[in-house]
Amino acid sequence: MNTIESLGYLKGLIDGLDLDPNKKETKVFKAVTAVIESMTKDIAHIYGEIDEVFELIDDINVDLCEVRETVCGEEDECGDCDFSDDEAYEMQCPICGAPVYIDEDTDFESGVECPSCGEILKIEADDEDDMPNDKN
Repeated sequence: MNTIESLGYLKGLIDGLDLDPNKKETKVFKAVTAVIESMTKDIAHIYGEIDEVFELIDDINVDLCEVRETVCGEEDECGDCDFSDDEAYEMQCPICGAPVYIDEDTDFESGVECPSCGEILKIEADDEDDMPNDKN
């Protein structure tokens, strides 16, 4: 039984009690069922909105795949882009010369910590295009 059916059943039970409409208890039951009915409508609306968001995400994913195909020159046969998310770029720490890896999760505003010397390396957003092509 779904929520709307349960609400109808509850209303039927209350109506079946044949309560005096002027009593306080009856008014409380009616008010509680009115609140539940309102919440049920709100939840149904939210589910509708969530479905719309999922549809939009799917549309964006398709558009992103088309952009990736254009930029990367790779074809996406299944329609669900199978590009690697593990792409990383290597640069050298200017302090100690150790390799520092940058990937899509790198927070360029906070900088990157060198794993060897601990130095925080600031990377300008414009420098993203100038990253080395050494992919690991």
